[in-house]
Amino acid sequence: MAAYLAHAKGYYRKNGKQTREHGHAVEICRAIRKIYGKSLAKDFGPLALKTVRQTFVNDGIARRHINKQTDRIKRMFKWAAAEELITSDIPQALSMVAGLRAGRTEAPDRAPVLPIDDEVIDATLEHLPSIVADIVRFQRSTGCRPEESCILRPCDLDRSGDVWVYQPASHKTEHHGRKRLIYIGPQAQAVLLRYLARDAEAYCFRPCDSEAKRLVEQEANRKTPRSCGNVRGSNVKKKPKKKPGERYATDSYRRAIHRACDKAGIERWSPNRLRHSAATEIRKKFGLEAAQVTLGHASADITQVYAERDNTLAIEVAAKIG
Repeated sequence: MAAYLAHAKGYYRKNGKQTREHGHAVEICRAIRKIYGKSLAKDFGPLALKTVRQTFVNDGIARRHINKQTDRIKRMFKWAAAEELITSDIPQALSMVAGLRAGRTEAPDRAPVLPIDDEVIDATLEHLPSIVADIVRFQRSTGCRPEESCILRPCDLDRSGDVWVYQPASHKTEHHGRKRLIYIGPQAQAVLLRYLARDAEAYCFRPCDSEAKRLVEQEANRKTPRSCGNVRGSNVKKKPKKKPGERYATDSYRRAIHRACDKAGIERWSPNRLRHSAATEIRKKFGLEAAQVTLGHASADITQVYAERDNTLAIEVAAKIG
């Protein structure tokens, strides 16, 4: 496990930072270490794997995530065999352990991620900072991933045509050698126009700009006379632990939406549901292939996870011949 974690630390990196996959590698090693930390690797067989998997079940982890974690354990032993740290018969034996099936395990199944209604989005926008609200509008119009919305820069845009083309500097599947192009129509262009008059390599949506705008609005709404109370900047920490950054992270973007939902008195939703909403709308109007191209999926099977089926046609068929 020590050798594999050293490998994972260098392998699972993107743009100089460790990815979530490295964190998952740490998690599976911790789970194995609690039970089999003193055991030899050659003694770790299918029953040991099932025992570790059961600890995930006991912790209430979702079935699909448990299956992914189990596959990561198998991958670790397969890597070790390729490095001649163990014999090949060990990963072969572990591969015999099948994944947990729905309805045949105590592990819960999480509800699928569904599109978010535009009425709910509008209710949330009223309580969001204006810059975060524009990120939501941009993502809803283009169907891009939350990360792709946050890292947008003017230099990443091709504005030569009526429809702009955005090629992110980094994206989820770039390690597979795939190219990601996001097409920006009139609605999303109208959102971006306010953010393009800046350095070409500066991020369009910046927390530091949002905070500066908030302070200006706060001062404009000040009720205490300026001759009384605090002078602007007098109660600012000289060395704050955290300053507004140059770009939004997906976590901070999601937290801003959650805070706005709490203020609006509605159920919390996450930005990945905007991608599902765009995919469902595109599939309904233009078909599955159009949704696949827009979302940048290599397979239509993946697109169907995001785009909900339109049952209108099935209802019409049933009404006529059913």
